[in-house]
Amino acid sequence: MSGSLWLKPPGSGPGSGSDTLPAIPRPRRDGPGAGITAADAAADPIDELAERLDVFIASAVHPDEIAAILESDGMTDEYIRLTYGRNDSFGLAEELYARVPRSFPEPGAAPDPWKVSLTACLLRGVIFALPGLAYLLGAPLLEGPQDRLGLPAGTLTLLAGALIGWVWDQTLSHRAYSWLGLGDRRAAGRTLLVGAPVGALLGTAAALSVPGGPPFSYAFAAGQAFYVGAATVLLVLGRERVLLAALAPMAAGALLSLFVDLPVPVRVTLLVVSLLAACTLALRELPLAAGLRSAVRRIRASAARRPGHGPVRWQMLRGAEEDFAPRGPRIGDSVPYGVFGLGTGLLVLYAALGEVLAGGPAEAVAAPSAVALTLSMGPAEWLLHRFRSGTLSGLQGARSPRAFHRRMLATLTRCLAVYLTVLLALGLAGTLLWPGAPVLTGVRIATLLLLGAVMWTGLLLQSFGAVRPAAVVCSSAAVAQSLALLTGLGQPRAVQLVVAGAAATVLATLVCLLLGRATAHR
Repeated sequence: MSGSLWLKPPGSGPGSGSDTLPAIPRPRRDGPGAGITAADAAADPIDELAERLDVFIASAVHPDEIAAILESDGMTDEYIRLTYGRNDSFGLAEELYARVPRSFPEPGAAPDPWKVSLTACLLRGVIFALPGLAYLLGAPLLEGPQDRLGLPAGTLTLLAGALIGWVWDQTLSHRAYSWLGLGDRRAAGRTLLVGAPVGALLGTAAALSVPGGPPFSYAFAAGQAFYVGAATVLLVLGRERVLLAALAPMAAGALLSLFVDLPVPVRVTLLVVSLLAACTLALRELPLAAGLRSAVRRIRASAARRPGHGPVRWQMLRGAEEDFAPRGPRIGDSVPYGVFGLGTGLLVLYAALGEVLAGGPAEAVAAPSAVALTLSMGPAEWLLHRFRSGTLSGLQGARSPRAFHRRMLATLTRCLAVYLTVLLALGLAGTLLWPGAPVLTGVRIATLLLLGAVMWTGLLLQSFGAVRPAAVVCSSAAVAQSLALLTGLGQPRAVQLVVAGAAATVLATLVCLLLGRATAHR
């Protein structure tokens, strides 16, 4: 290095107003002491050096840091012996470390990459819940005799398709997001263009495999599967407002049906309009669609300029340089996200229908709990970003691993408490507004909050890439509750409470163990 950038000009002290810092003096060629005045000799050179380097010496946690600064500036052991009377840089560094008290200035403000709009997150939560209004419009066509579980006819048909959607579209979303993270929007478009229709067909096939439902239930399940695929495309590409516009006819009709008995043709028309709008807008937003059209136009134009050439083959599109993409994520890396979606989906399903599936009365359907959990995903997403932001500031301000761990726990507790408060408010409001909803007893409240803790901590681990342990815990909880339901073991409410409590405890422990290390947050 030609000279330091941090030393103060000779004679300037704190507050001098100058930020230009010259180099440390080098040994004179004409011998030690040459050119030194009486005033210079009277001053202690170590005090003068300590004043020049005070900020860096004060913030050093070990003398070796100061020695590294001295050596990087070109101070040799000979120069240090002649100028400062110490044997080497380490001896001088220890002297400087002892003379200057410790002082750790607060880090300067840095841009927060985790800052997101609360309005955007709340909008996503509303979009997650709005499709539930479609059941209000389709209710007259889904009516029929109850099945052997006491559920309305066609319920299992719809659930079968929904379960496939939870697994497939969570997996598809992760893979598409991974391509977007690599900066390859076209590869993400290809993934969505192929994956969304396949998922819709799989969901439809699962619904058709359940016998005994009303004819309309199969058409409704197919529409539900295709909507989930279209919504996945729009949400991954950040088109929440576009999806909200597509849902507007259905949502308006569903709210109107609460006060007016709409004719069946009107109900079906509103459902079909919203479904077609969502699918059409999803196809329009796929970047691959525009990319293919432009590539085809260019190749056709090129072939037209070269008469005698045959039809252009598909391989030419794939061979075009613009269509090449970097090696993307492995499919196996996305599977745990689908397992996590299945586990959490089943837990929410059991929160709403657990008692009915266990043979209880139809009046025991706790739909407000499921709606509250769905709506709360918007605030949950925002609070996840706030947690990441809090841990980032903790990394900048903490002075030790223990201090960082304390900050992380405080941020975690604060964000989780806010989320559970929001969830409780949504549950209470939904119970008051939902006609015939079961009373939200202490056990139901505890189960709802524990399920919320499971989902939030699971999503937190997922956001850090630790999705496998979160998927194992959530899927294990869903399996345990399914086995209890099939074998008739225990009272349904007690089983839900125990399973949710155990899963929340395990996930909270994993969060504290995995995220207590500073390296996990970088």
